Amino acid sequence: MRINHNIAALNTYRQLNTASTNQSKSMEKLSSGLRINKAGDDAAGLAISEKMRGQIRGLDMASKNAQDGISLIATAEGALNETHDILQRMRELAVQAGNDTNTTTDREEIQKEINQMTSEINRIGNTTEFNTQKLLNSDKDGAAKTAVYKLASTDIAFANTETMTIGGKTYTGDATDNGIAGLVKKVNADATNKYTATANDDGSLTLTAKASGADTVAAGDFKKAAANVTQTVVTAGVAADPTKSLKFQIGANENQSLTLDISDMRAVALGISTTNASADVKRAVTDGTSNTTSEQALSVLSHDDAAATVTTIQAAIDKVSAERSKLGANQNRLEHTINNLSTSSENLTAAESRIRDVDMAKEMMNQTKNSILSQAAQAMLAQANQQPQGVLQLLR
Repeated sequence: MRINHNIAALNTYRQLNTASTNQSKSMEKLSSGLRINKAGDDAAGLAISEKMRGQIRGLDMASKNAQDGISLIATAEGALNETHDILQRMRELAVQAGNDTNTTTDREEIQKEINQMTSEINRIGNTTEFNTQKLLNSDKDGAAKTAVYKLASTDIAFANTETMTIGGKTYTGDATDNGIAGLVKKVNADATNKYTATANDDGSLTLTAKASGADTVAAGDFKKAAANVTQTVVTAGVAADPTKSLKFQIGANENQSLTLDISDMRAVALGISTTNASADVKRAVTDGTSNTTSEQALSVLSHDDAAATVTTIQAAIDKVSAERSKLGANQNRLEHTINNLSTSSENLTAAESRIRDVDMAKEMMNQTKNSILSQAAQAMLAQANQQPQGVLQLLR
């Protein structure tokens, strides 16, 4: 018998410490609900779950971003709804003004409403904002613009042997292919010309630059014989500017964004006014926020003017319709994005939970086991400590 080293007590003490430590770990997990409370619990699991947590929180924030994007788009689209209503009223007025039952005074009164409606379209375009950011004044349009020009109908009569220069290229009429239809055919058949031609119902000609971006008209681009042809800028060519485009961060990582350009929806961009502010005071138009004349409205002061104005306003209505359609499509896309983000976040949360969270039932079982082992070890330690007492019996 040895009393300097009580091996049974030492062994029991070790087992007691192990049971007590395991019991403490079980209670820590049960009280926190986490299987991993510190890196030592599962170093690899901690690293994996933290990466997942970053993705989950990113996905949740991306979903909020998409919802904010929908709100921005709805603001712009709601404003264009009013622009649509105004254009429909203007078209109605133009049809009314085209009737020769109206006197000159009558048409002048109609013209006044046309002017005010045009100014209101400018006001909507200049003041519609979301979070202090203007939406409809081209500030959020970074897309490249193709230059479009309109040649006056009085300048493009194209008879036999006559010549006309378009885009620096000269075209000559012939007996079988003259007039505006022949000219359009000749221009579009020439692959070297930098414009595409389209005939308009009013006898004018629209030329669209083939290359997007800035387009400068050279001195001899539009000529007939020795005289320059009258041309109006419908849309100025503009190079792409990605810094102006709206970008919605709709993913948890870099390069997971949606880009949106909102076109200029003011009167000049819609083609229903010109920047020639001093030509005719009867057609004065403002920017909608002041009384300063800055543009000139379409004319309804004669039958021919009113008829042409109907066509021009219809083109503006179509342009607004296209813009609203684009905004609506992007809004629908964002709604699907939100659904997808929610599903991804849910599934990733489930995966992260399996790594990080504790199985309460299983851990309660472990805690109960360790509690019993701890109590049993305490009892056995007491018994082991009594064993050296047997030595005293030898001394009697």
